[in-house]
Amino acid sequence: MYPQSIQPADIVMLEKMSHTLGFLCADMVQAANSGHPGAPMGLADVAVVLGLYLKINPANPKWINRDRLVFSGGHASALVYSLLHLWGFDVSLEDLKAFRKLDSKTPGHPEFNHTDGVEITTGPLGQGLANAVGFAMGAKYGQNLLGKQTINHKVYCLCGDGDLQEGIGYEAASIAGHHKLSDLIVIYDSNAITIEGNTQIAMSEDIALRFESQNWRVLKCNGHDFISINNAFLDAQNSTKPTLIIAKTIIAKNALGLEGSHKSHGSPLGEEVIRASKKALGFDETQSFVIPEDVGLRFRNVAQRGALEEKLWNDKIAGSEIEKFIFDMQHPDFKQIIYPDFTQSQSVATRVSNGKILNAISKSLGGFLGGSADLGPSNNTFLEASGDFPNGKNIHFGIREHAMGAISNGIANYGLFLPFCATFFVFSDYMCASVRVASIMKTKVFYIWTHDSIGVGEDGATHQPIEQLSHFRAMPNLYVFRPADAYENIACWQVALDLNAPCAFVLSRQNLPVLSPISAEKVSKGGYILKDSPMPRITLLASGSEVSLALMSAKILENQGVGVRVVSVPCYDLLIDQDRDYIHSLFAETKVLAIEASRGIEWYRFAHEVIGMDSFGSSGKGEELFEKYGFYPQNVVAKARSLLK
Repeated sequence: MYPQSIQPADIVMLEKMSHTLGFLCADMVQAANSGHPGAPMGLADVAVVLGLYLKINPANPKWINRDRLVFSGGHASALVYSLLHLWGFDVSLEDLKAFRKLDSKTPGHPEFNHTDGVEITTGPLGQGLANAVGFAMGAKYGQNLLGKQTINHKVYCLCGDGDLQEGIGYEAASIAGHHKLSDLIVIYDSNAITIEGNTQIAMSEDIALRFESQNWRVLKCNGHDFISINNAFLDAQNSTKPTLIIAKTIIAKNALGLEGSHKSHGSPLGEEVIRASKKALGFDETQSFVIPEDVGLRFRNVAQRGALEEKLWNDKIAGSEIEKFIFDMQHPDFKQIIYPDFTQSQSVATRVSNGKILNAISKSLGGFLGGSADLGPSNNTFLEASGDFPNGKNIHFGIREHAMGAISNGIANYGLFLPFCATFFVFSDYMCASVRVASIMKTKVFYIWTHDSIGVGEDGATHQPIEQLSHFRAMPNLYVFRPADAYENIACWQVALDLNAPCAFVLSRQNLPVLSPISAEKVSKGGYILKDSPMPRITLLASGSEVSLALMSAKILENQGVGVRVVSVPCYDLLIDQDRDYIHSLFAETKVLAIEASRGIEWYRFAHEVIGMDSFGSSGKGEELFEKYGFYPQNVVAKARSLLK
């Protein structure tokens, strides 16, 4: 299948393809008067050879056994879109001319589900490398489920110096080497240039030794010598470890006067440079966006080869149990899940009830898998009788929250799995960039964030999340659930599984009273009336552990003759999606007092007053901290009565 060697006659055509690709990228950036021409031109030779190896079908970009190609340096998107067009994806020449323009298929950084052929949204450096590790982990687990005869593709990732300087890249490489993800091939565009200049001003480690120490195979090639590049790709195909190909390249290759210059990284080359460069290589300098017919035909070989590969694969699994299994994993039946029972005499931390729920989901869904950043016993995320990755569903991410988030995005976008990942809520800060990208993509990842408030107790301010709830609630497309008890937790999961978006579960360390069972329909509104009064004068609004506090406070107020309504809001994000009439039905003409053991500033959208946190907490027993910071019935009653004056 792969080219065993490249002959001199091949080099002539490969050079023409590379020059066409490089100038296409330069023309795109110039037409947009914005973008990054240097990396695409420097990688053009590598990209042309990579096309000889890729197993993809532009007619069906979602084929499960396709090779995955991740561009970690998303700023080099001109290269991405040019290749997609040349390979035959639904990206036209007019789309290339509309590069970086409003509502085009070719935005400044590649976006998943926006442009056919883009496997994942990449932007922040290092994310794509970790995403590629996620794809490779998906492939490895897929092989164990379906067999290596069914899943036998590669995962390719193009990355640069910036990706390897970001810490997330180191974390991801570590877990890839640990699991010997042999189908992962990373091409490192080593041009030694970043925005500020040569990488020597900030980077001096030996990248080869670094990756070898992380159990990778490291190969090197001249990124502008087709034979050298091909030998590296060929050598990487049968590795027993993940492979790093260090391709020594020159940024803005063939751009006269700007080769090797950091000035070519993030600015158009200029019309004069482009014209002179085209003329020097025998191209018509008076024209832009030119694709010679013979070059176009050679690039389209990728589509022809991919269509044949997919047909052979489909024929092999047609009518088999494997075909049915793949269909079931891609179309999970959430109604078959048998959720656990709880009794109202219990007090159960929502992290504990959530652990039982995770196991119930896992038993019913073959593609449900995940794990924790070394906090499984505390997060309650272990899936019983399910084994450890790669042979089982329990992924031990290690203490690598940064990479864990991005890896989970890759597993989700693989196309077969519903992944979850877990840590303490305060450490969600480490995951923020990955959660944000998942939210942009509306990728179905489930975040389990436990130890959700000052209830963490003795660990003190460094471990007590204060501002995190407000932060993640402000993130579009992310649904943050903070259930009040075990039954509300079940209803939250029933709602979350049906959402085509990432969801977070923010869960208590401390035990909470088990309330009455609640329907998913009520939770789907984000908030609902938990307790009412014939003539309510005040509404106590709360989420999570503070719902029980609101109920206790309401009882005292009612004994004092004050009508009280209690509204539980397990998902603020769903609540603000509701229409004005529904919102009014919750609060009517009452005064509204919100109670939440976090910053809570978003509650002023509905509340007249908020009992929240205005410090980072303290070290002490959880119950003592709740009293210190005003989360006890007598204080809520006093605030409510003051509000009613």
